[in-house]
Amino acid sequence: MAPCIIFIDEIDAVGRSRDNRYGSNSEQEQTLNQLLSEIDGFDSSKGIVCLAATNRPEILDKALLRPGRFDRRIIVDRPNLQGRLDTLKVHTRKIKLSEDVDLRKIAQATAGAVGADLANLVNEAALRAVRQGRQAVNQEDLLVSFETVIAGTEKKNTVLTDMEKRLVAYHEVGHALVAALEKHAQPVSKITIVPHTSGALGYTMQMPEEEKFLSTADELRTELRTLVGGRAAEQVVFGIQTTGAANDIQRATALARNMVTQYGMSDKFGLMTTASVQNQYLDGQAYMDCSQETAAGVDQEVKGILDVAYADAKRILTEHRGLLDEISESLLVKETITGDELMAYVNAEKDRLPAAGEGTENSDTQDTI
Repeated sequence: MAPCIIFIDEIDAVGRSRDNRYGSNSEQEQTLNQLLSEIDGFDSSKGIVCLAATNRPEILDKALLRPGRFDRRIIVDRPNLQGRLDTLKVHTRKIKLSEDVDLRKIAQATAGAVGADLANLVNEAALRAVRQGRQAVNQEDLLVSFETVIAGTEKKNTVLTDMEKRLVAYHEVGHALVAALEKHAQPVSKITIVPHTSGALGYTMQMPEEEKFLSTADELRTELRTLVGGRAAEQVVFGIQTTGAANDIQRATALARNMVTQYGMSDKFGLMTTASVQNQYLDGQAYMDCSQETAAGVDQEVKGILDVAYADAKRILTEHRGLLDEISESLLVKETITGDELMAYVNAEKDRLPAAGEGTENSDTQDTI
């Protein structure tokens, strides 16, 4: 068939290392040996190019990666802003779009999405336009479909009690208000207390103004305060704790643990890494690579970071308790408010008390540092 290109997908199925660390399989080893004997990259007259793909390169046999075989590695990462924009243009090529559609804004909002996610987003937007009897997909269709992909569809039949609605409203506003009052936080674009099929009784959506590939320690601590802001609001207003903060606590704990074990952002452990990532192209889960005593110290350090973030969030919400009540009452009536409406409340309070507002911001920044 030469000249031709041979592509082997999921090559780890036959190219697994032949040592005993990953288990032994005689049939698989025979297949690998045959594959190695067939590949000869030094003979350029054959006109054959061999390509292979895997998301587990760490388990491949070393003989497969020697010069003349699969010796060049190309990492296919998640697309950047321009990549997502080009992908959206491809998927919307056969779909009629209205004049208000701005694909760049959709690309900015979908940081971390891959091609399949974007294709699903465009498909959901087209379905929504058809259901509403329109011939073209507009910007709202794309934004709503983005929320559908990440949070599921709205659950119309879920009926919350008045107390539960108040708890959810204060919880979500706690997240949003902490983010709005912090310097290094991503801007809030939407707050809702409408239940969704993902199991969320409400959510706060933040959209980055620009794509970033690095985060500072201050930005990560701000994110921690935002994540625990919901539980802090519950405690400040009602003096109770609910199960609604489970996902927030899980994400905050994972972020704080990464700060200690991988990012070198701990005063106690400094630049020492105590965990290593094995399958970075799959789950990206880190495994502890230290003694039991050090692991116990890591747990204490993580708890200390979370305690500081929680105390800061409670202090911020206590100092702006009037604003917390005002926005929460508005959210209870409207069920959904935009980021612009949130900032209107925040800016109105700053205009009423400019001196106090400036002093509060300065003290927050000083505590963060």
